[in-house]
Amino acid sequence: MGTVYLARAASAAAPDADGEPPSPVAIKVLREHEGVLSYLLRLDPGASLPPHRHPQDEECVVLEGRLRVGSKVEIGPGGYHLAHAGALHATIGSATGATIFLRGAAPHAGHLLV
Repeated sequence: MGTVYLARAASAAAPDADGEPPSPVAIKVLREHEGVLSYLLRLDPGASLPPHRHPQDEECVVLEGRLRVGSKVEIGPGGYHLAHAGALHATIGSATGATIFLRGAAPHAGHLLV
């Protein structure tokens, strides 16, 4: 799909069959239509996504675990977060791990501020 996710993990995981460590962030696209994605994102404990922007509003619902957005917002199960189109989306991470549902345009490499 051309989407790039950058993630950092606090701990090293066991390598997969190819000798590569598994990604601390996993995505499962549920639907893509006219540039809008509905998808699940799993963050392993310690994983994070760098600051980025979205070309359209992004809605997020935490399904399990706890999600931190920036340094002040923490969202638990059932919590909702809206990132407005074009606004800077602070670093997203989870100390304990989290599974979230997102709807919007996934950030591409050009949207990442790293």
